[in-house]
Amino acid sequence: MAVRNGQQFIAGLRERPRDVWVRGQRVEDVTTHPALRQSVAQLARLYDMQCDPAHVETLTYVVPQTGERAGTAFMPARDRADLIKRRLAYQAWAEQNFGLMGRSPDFLNVTLLAFAEARDVFDRGGTQFGDNVVRYYEYIRDHDLFLSHALITPQNDRAKSSSQQADPSMHLRAVRETDGGIVVSGARMIATLGAVSDEMIMYNLPVFRPGDEDYAVIFAVPTDAPGLRQICREPYDTGGRSSFDHPLATRFEENDSLLIFKDVFVPWDRVFCYRQVQLSNAIYPDSALRNHTAHQTNARALVKMQFATGVAMALARSIKADGFLHVQQMLGECLNYVEMIKSSLIRAEAECEPTPAGTVRAALAPLQAMRTFLPHAYPRAVDIIQTIAAGVFMIMPTGADVACSELAADCALHYQGAGGMPSVERIKLFKLAWDLAGDSFGTRLLQYERYYAGDPVRMTAGNYLSCDDREMMRLVDAALALAGEPGAAPDEAILHRLAAE
Repeated sequence: MAVRNGQQFIAGLRERPRDVWVRGQRVEDVTTHPALRQSVAQLARLYDMQCDPAHVETLTYVVPQTGERAGTAFMPARDRADLIKRRLAYQAWAEQNFGLMGRSPDFLNVTLLAFAEARDVFDRGGTQFGDNVVRYYEYIRDHDLFLSHALITPQNDRAKSSSQQADPSMHLRAVRETDGGIVVSGARMIATLGAVSDEMIMYNLPVFRPGDEDYAVIFAVPTDAPGLRQICREPYDTGGRSSFDHPLATRFEENDSLLIFKDVFVPWDRVFCYRQVQLSNAIYPDSALRNHTAHQTNARALVKMQFATGVAMALARSIKADGFLHVQQMLGECLNYVEMIKSSLIRAEAECEPTPAGTVRAALAPLQAMRTFLPHAYPRAVDIIQTIAAGVFMIMPTGADVACSELAADCALHYQGAGGMPSVERIKLFKLAWDLAGDSFGTRLLQYERYYAGDPVRMTAGNYLSCDDREMMRLVDAALALAGEPGAAPDEAILHRLAAE
């Protein structure tokens, strides 16, 4: 098969009803449900872009083994130029949603590429698991399916391991095996866009301990697998909001769900790790997964930071606040963040490293630096937007007010911006900024950026625990050598230079 278009993506969702719940009601059709249809439409736009002649060379590549086109995120990189092609593809998709949809299909597409290139890690549990993960990567690539995932065990009692919870069925685990596969039960969070995905791939963060063998399983199932249920969080838009008042929330919401597995059968050919705590914990670091996902994530984050910075600048200019020094400083700070992300991407590509598969991948260190920096930088950008907008956020009228003939003159007079900016344009701008930085939709975006990659404290500490300190320690050792031994004579070269001066 070649890459899918948007209509084919939507048709696939309709053909495979799934057990999804929103506000206590089971969803009959995720493509038409008011809380989900807009995310389906936005994803369909991305799939349509793959088939557009204007974008096909950026967003797809020809698979040598099949002669068919596949999404660029699936493409093994032979050199730096291929990494740049992947980054440009990530950015092209991200720009369609201003970087606000963090789990677009390319995120898990490149995850599967990482797994396939690291099949030797899965082979530690048996070569059949390495074979399985490569075949699954090829299957998803060739059918252009959209994956979701859920890495985190529900946070019921964080002082206890999964096997020590009050009820062993709380967390996802293997409950039995058969000749044909395994049966799993329990829950996982957080499946972003899970309700509108084609497949679920379940892998783990390195959190399991001895005794957690039943929980140390990695596998994939179709989203419509019998026994797999999703309970969605409260949506921010159920079709009743105005796009004038909420231009972002009415289009780009990524609903999140809790996955509950109730005796779900997983065939052996979709199992990638089984009851091996050490291997399950090793997959995340040893597969170099983060090199791949951080490349995609930082490309998306660049677009998101550029957008937030642009909103902050537009707000300041609309009321001529950009003439104040402290506002200029804040905007300059946002511009610094943009340049830092750009630099991390380019350095990661320039210092690419070889993989066991004979390909290359982006260097992790600069990407990881940004992954641990963004949980601070993006909230700061939001804070700057809120500071510039100040109390004006509290007085903006609705689209209905603007359209009301009796209020038209009042709105035109009192909501206009500096330099003759029409009131409607200024209101639209501040509504956009509120959606991004004040509304529940924007708050979720903020929380996402803080925690999408895990605990930012633990992540930043990990930068130290895994650092290459050779260059830094070489400089320290060289400086320490200047001191010489206790009681030694002064350095003669220094004395001669002082005398000459």
